[in-house]
Amino acid sequence: MAEAEFTYYEGIGRRKTATARVRIYPGGNGTIVVNERPVEEYFTREWDIKNLSEPLVVTNNLGRFNVTVHVRGGGITGQADAIRLGLARALLKFDPENRPILRKMGMLTRDPRAKERKKPGLKRARKAPQYTKR
Repeated sequence: MAEAEFTYYEGIGRRKTATARVRIYPGGNGTIVVNERPVEEYFTREWDIKNLSEPLVVTNNLGRFNVTVHVRGGGITGQADAIRLGLARALLKFDPENRPILRKMGMLTRDPRAKERKKPGLKRARKAPQYTKR
């Protein structure tokens, strides 16, 4: 397949229960759209916007791509982290030479932490009911 056939590069990112499908379009002006809304409108915290655009910053690609994201599940920060992983994977498909930079910054590793299931006889995963002697 010739590279000219691709109009975008796609990456899937996951974090906790959030899943993000990220598409980057080369030759764009740097707009990021999340679920049909501008990123500033979807994510209200500055930290989340900074965190999800970090793969573009470390690879010096900020402003070179238009990014569209479809994300569902989880909370706001989990969704931002899922987008970050998906964006890093999409950049890897665009240019495999970005791997050492992204790997060194820890952006290609999926965060395995998730909520532990509730156990029978306990209040939460590990919290036991208070012991009473009498």
